[in-house]
Amino acid sequence: MEVKPEIDYSNKFDELKKDLGAVSTVDIDSSLEKLLIFEKQVRQASDAITNTKVLCFIADLLYHARDFHGLNEQLVNLSKKHGQLKQSMTSLVQHVMNYLPTIEDLKIKIDLIETLRTITDGKIYVEVERARLTQLLSQIKEEHGDIKAAQEILCNEPVETYGSLDQKEKVGFILDQVRLFLLRSDYYMASTFTKKINIKFFEKEEVQSLKLKYYEQKIRIGLHDDAYLDVCKYYRAVYDTAVVQEDPEKWKEILENVVCFVLLSPYDNEQADLLHRINADHKLNSLPLLQQLVKCFTVNELMRWPKISEIYGSVLRNTPVFAENDEKGEKRWSELRKRVIEHNIRTIAKYYACIECDRLGVLLDMSPEETELFLSDLITKHQFYARIDRPAQVITFKKPKNVHEQLNEWGSNISALLQKLEKTRQLILKEEMMHSIQQAVAK
Repeated sequence: MEVKPEIDYSNKFDELKKDLGAVSTVDIDSSLEKLLIFEKQVRQASDAITNTKVLCFIADLLYHARDFHGLNEQLVNLSKKHGQLKQSMTSLVQHVMNYLPTIEDLKIKIDLIETLRTITDGKIYVEVERARLTQLLSQIKEEHGDIKAAQEILCNEPVETYGSLDQKEKVGFILDQVRLFLLRSDYYMASTFTKKINIKFFEKEEVQSLKLKYYEQKIRIGLHDDAYLDVCKYYRAVYDTAVVQEDPEKWKEILENVVCFVLLSPYDNEQADLLHRINADHKLNSLPLLQQLVKCFTVNELMRWPKISEIYGSVLRNTPVFAENDEKGEKRWSELRKRVIEHNIRTIAKYYACIECDRLGVLLDMSPEETELFLSDLITKHQFYARIDRPAQVITFKKPKNVHEQLNEWGSNISALLQKLEKTRQLILKEEMMHSIQQAVAK
């Protein structure tokens, strides 16, 4: 709330300026002494407008005299004055920040930024200015190759708590923090900081550039962690962005990545639902070969890996996802083979209650030893139910029912049987009544 000044000192300040003369010719020491005495009178009278002018004039005196040491000293002293007006301090900080682009000496520039950060520390009314100063200092450190210092300076600033900072600027600040963590390969902290952003913010059309930047960083984190389903969802969010949809080449590239990563994702309800929604996208027609591969995963039919590799390998291996002579690409190609085998096992389990190990190996194009090892791995990860009888070399897919399930099934069957008996009884009674009526009419 603005405090009404007890006395208006604006005219007196104009007279004082005339007495002192031009900024470039005044005697600094004597002028400062007069200005500081006058500043105290204005501050005690709560004349915020004149107090702001006095503070800025003091800063201008020292700046034009190139006395940056004195400027830093005065900024700290003025900020510590008893009853210093918040409005005046805010204006002073903003005014001094305008000097920064004109200062060429790096050390002087950094010292002034550090001074401004010191006097704004812990003050809510200048938190926006502090955030911008911190970002500027971090950029200077990064430009001179000190990534660690840039990251520590920027990432120690709790910008998410700054209520007066514009939401768009705040998100940009956090994304810059994440970018610095990624530069230092600190993926855990990068992932932690991305959680400070509410993704509902990206629903606004005017922040699409920030949305793309956010998901680009999330994709990098997901790829590092091999979180294929998450990466697929991030690419899908990029794909649904209006600016991407306007560029045919761009959305085709993104859709290609969406398909590749959904196929790489381990099977669960979410993955299956996402796969069917992608399959229903009419734009997938522009990628006919990938569309066929997606369809193969949505039907209960076996896929022979040698054939899959022969038909789709040339296209898939040319994508960045499955790039040859790349460690990650080779790993993902191996993962795709696992997804094909898992699909085949789930398909076989729908048609077989039990099957011999040798026969299963033939259907999966695997040796009996490899089949058993692969199936055991799925079972131990609770991704699939099966039991292997090694002496008999038989695999059972049907899960035995416990006592409660058997009782429920028995009760359900009895209820169904009784309903059918009751319906039959009613039909018999109906026929008897109709017959009796017909005989009565005939007589």
